[in-house]
Amino acid sequence: MRILVTGATGEVGRRFVPRLLRRAAPGDTVRVIVRDGRRGDAFAALGAEVVTGDLRDAGDVGEALMGVDAVVNIAAAFRDVPEDEMWAVNRDAAVALGRAAVRSGTGRFVHVGTNLSYGAGRGRPLTEDDPTVPGGPKWGAYAQSKAGADEGLLALHRAHGLDVRIAVLPFVYGEGDPHLAETMSWVGGWAAAQRLAVVHHADVAQGLLRLLYAREVAGRRYHICDDAPVTAVDLHHLNGVPVPPELADRTDPDPWYGQMSTRRIRDELGFRPLYPSVWTARDAGAL
Repeated sequence: MRILVTGATGEVGRRFVPRLLRRAAPGDTVRVIVRDGRRGDAFAALGAEVVTGDLRDAGDVGEALMGVDAVVNIAAAFRDVPEDEMWAVNRDAAVALGRAAVRSGTGRFVHVGTNLSYGAGRGRPLTEDDPTVPGGPKWGAYAQSKAGADEGLLALHRAHGLDVRIAVLPFVYGEGDPHLAETMSWVGGWAAAQRLAVVHHADVAQGLLRLLYAREVAGRRYHICDDAPVTAVDLHHLNGVPVPPELADRTDPDPWYGQMSTRRIRDELGFRPLYPSVWTARDAGAL
């Protein structure tokens, strides 16, 4: 296969692409699309094809898809961007990329989604068959736009047979990613036992590779997640920050918010986290 990866320069993409290049099947080719060609030099040095372009430009997308057999769509607009950019990148560009993939004959489309798209908790771990329910502490344009992308791409699967596989990620951490440190800007307002579903970058890559090479999983979602969530107290300890005593007096307003079952990806694709918890990753020196 020739595999096109979007979002290669983001926190997830720049850790995934080198792993894909190392572990791709013999004869496979990896191509990345980047807006700034200079940021593609590191991938080119590892053996990737580099195309310069913007996912919001139909001409650039057409060029990037030439000869491509599979797409891994990681590109996303999340923090510190206007809401209209979130909609333009997360939903509109993703669905347009799916349509272009149909036209170009690209047979496989792995799309990265988010557990925030489910909205409020269900009183149990979320499953891949749960519908979107607006609400929850982090519901907003990011969650809405990502949910819209999922819906649009699955519609292309139903209408045109696009082989869509959706990888649903929670909070991603590890390998120098600043996300764990950034939690200190908001986790101080949580209850002590409030939990955050998380996944290490190594396991994101493992899960995406399993989805990319799996057979007969079109039109399905898969949760890629650690075995254990991390609590507000854990996050303070991991960041070396004293735990505010008032955390013990608070109650989690939605204890199952964002908590996901990984039964499907374990049973169907053989996924087992390399780092089952943040503490395992810490002990391995992989934070």
